[in-house]
Amino acid sequence: MNLLWGFMIVVGVIFAAFNGTLPEVTEAAIGSAKEAVALCITMMGVMSLWVGVMRIAENAGIIEAATKKMSPFLRFLFPNIPKGHPANQYIATNMIANMFGLGWAATPAGLKAMEELAKLEEGRREGMFPGIGREKGTASNEMCIFLIVNISSLQLISVNMIAYRSQYGSVNPAAVVGPGIVATAVSTLAAVVFCKVMERKRRV
Repeated sequence: MNLLWGFMIVVGVIFAAFNGTLPEVTEAAIGSAKEAVALCITMMGVMSLWVGVMRIAENAGIIEAATKKMSPFLRFLFPNIPKGHPANQYIATNMIANMFGLGWAATPAGLKAMEELAKLEEGRREGMFPGIGREKGTASNEMCIFLIVNISSLQLISVNMIAYRSQYGSVNPAAVVGPGIVATAVSTLAAVVFCKVMERKRRV
């Protein structure tokens, strides 16, 4: 990826030099750098606010309550994760953060979920949990399903996208909420169907 971006930059500079537009390229680079810093500051504020809200919700027991409410759905997606296993809460936290479009807030919970799923798979190999563990270094079925559902990511409120649109002067930054719900609902449904079809094939 670094080589690709480096190649594109070099080609762009050479093309501008031959066409006499090098000053415009320099001006655009400086302007974009300023704009990037301003955007980072804006998004840092949004991220800090919602990460803090998620932490408050976690300490207040709201995440735990939401996890219990989501348990039928989690049981449907991950039938082989034992009840009360820490992975369930981290997966629920990740899904809740994604529902609100908080990709940054969802990432730490996603990483912890993967870590707990890895421990679960290791426990299966050692006979601590029911089931046959896969070869070390191979992703478990739960890991694959979680990754796909996480990527499809149902979003009820696209907080990050609204913040981007607001930063760039959109008249109605929240106009993306409706289309976002429809698009992500379809992608999540497709992900769940795909996961269940592949899970059934593995059993056969």
